[in-house]
Amino acid sequence: ETITNAIEDSYTHKKQSGGSGQFGKIDFRIRPGEPGSGFLFSSTVVGGNIPKEFFPAIEKGFKTMMSDGPMAGYPVLDVEFEIFDGAYHAVDSSAVAFEIAAKGAFRQAMPKAGPQIIEPIMKVDVFTPEDHVGDVIGDLNRRRGMIKDQEAVTTGVRIKADVPLSEMFGYIGHLRTMTSGRGQFSMEFCHYMPCPQNIANDVISAAKELREAK
Repeated sequence: ETITNAIEDSYTHKKQSGGSGQFGKIDFRIRPGEPGSGFLFSSTVVGGNIPKEFFPAIEKGFKTMMSDGPMAGYPVLDVEFEIFDGAYHAVDSSAVAFEIAAKGAFRQAMPKAGPQIIEPIMKVDVFTPEDHVGDVIGDLNRRRGMIKDQEAVTTGVRIKADVPLSEMFGYIGHLRTMTSGRGQFSMEFCHYMPCPQNIANDVISAAKELREAK
């Protein structure tokens, strides 16, 4: 999962029970990161509104939540978190309080930031005898593949395409059937892309059923 919008938000964790309580307030921004950037955290807090010793706890709180996305519970990729202000209490603030505040901030903000399901796209390299090229290309198109290149080689044709990983399960058996056992292929990870809405809806529904079954 990832996000598509940058937002600014604020979250306060406040708990009072008997003796000393818990308090931590963070004002923060989250924005989409560059593809492949993973998790990025920064602070532009000035004036000691949040003591620097609490920054690692805030970072830990955000980072921990990256493993559980808001849509289907999948890991979250390529998001930047920036804290720019906040508040603390001399007695009630602690690393634990600020870590809890960051987790609450994540849960509050992520649904507002245009979350979306993304899927791994594979770089697929297929070899086929020339008389089966049409079948192979048609099959890759049905698998939501994007044909990138096609070149004649000594014993057939080499086809390069970008195809979602979810569409490639069982492909080798299908390819051999189409090409009378002479087709071959290899694939490697290329990048992530947003899922089509109908597939994203299926993923979200399946994740919801799984959670309810537990």
